[in-house]
Amino acid sequence: MAYSHSNVPLEKMLLQFMTEDDPLLAMLKWLCEKLMEAEVDAKINAAKSERTDERSGYRSGYRVRRYDTRLGTMYLFVPKLRKGGYIPFFITEKKRSEVALLQVIQEAYINGVSTRKIEKLAKSLGIDSISRSQVSQITKELNDQVEAFRTRPLQKAYPVLWVDALYEKIRYDHRVQNMAVAVVIGLDEKGHRDVLAVEPMQEESTDTYKAVFEKLKQRGLANVWLVVSDAHKGLVKAINESFLQCAWQRCKVHFMRNILAHIPAKKKAWFAGRLKQIWLQPDYDSAKEYAHSFIESVEKSYPEAT
Repeated sequence: MAYSHSNVPLEKMLLQFMTEDDPLLAMLKWLCEKLMEAEVDAKINAAKSERTDERSGYRSGYRVRRYDTRLGTMYLFVPKLRKGGYIPFFITEKKRSEVALLQVIQEAYINGVSTRKIEKLAKSLGIDSISRSQVSQITKELNDQVEAFRTRPLQKAYPVLWVDALYEKIRYDHRVQNMAVAVVIGLDEKGHRDVLAVEPMQEESTDTYKAVFEKLKQRGLANVWLVVSDAHKGLVKAINESFLQCAWQRCKVHFMRNILAHIPAKKKAWFAGRLKQIWLQPDYDSAKEYAHSFIESVEKSYPEAT
């Protein structure tokens, strides 16, 4: 086969790669290093040793960086800059892909997918070499993330707290059981909401809720003006004892659910629509007037709800 003059250097280069132990890996290493040189040239507006008025930075030698690929592991000579630093674009993109994969695996683990199924999931994403030990290591990192989230320092003041409990199946003492999980959301002084706590509890009681609030205080919380929750007696008592001089307000959503529990299914939507109008009134007096009017119209039909 005849080659044109422009293909001769490429042909010689390919022949040189063929003498390497792993020709494809050697070609990839050469390509990565050429891409890095081109990227640095563009970043500082000057080629290596070039004198130009447009130059915006200077090189400062090289550093060796390990780079793992599907073809194998190679060690790249990454250019260094005196100011600003430099990370090759293909390494940044690979990190993004790795982060996405870690998130997929961790989410699958949270949802109760077995290690074997996670291996199949990884393979479906084009990752053939992931092992069970790697999956286990990835999922163990979740514990560190959760611990960091649960113990992070809090601001001193959260004017409003919302407190509620969910019931979830949780593995505890080598078996899965239903447990209450206290969730606390805080509104800071800038108007931003933040999840402050997600704490499993053996039961909903004054003592367990006080333990949750005590942990918040240990992390820095000091000032709370208003706590919104349902009317659980143990929770309300814990709020009053943990946050002195703090107001408490019954959660509107829970209050409506409590009322609608006494309404037939066919009438729930209609009743809920009328009920919501109480909170949509322009002022307190109008709300009271509407509420009394509504109660009078339905108290004979739905006495428990009214």
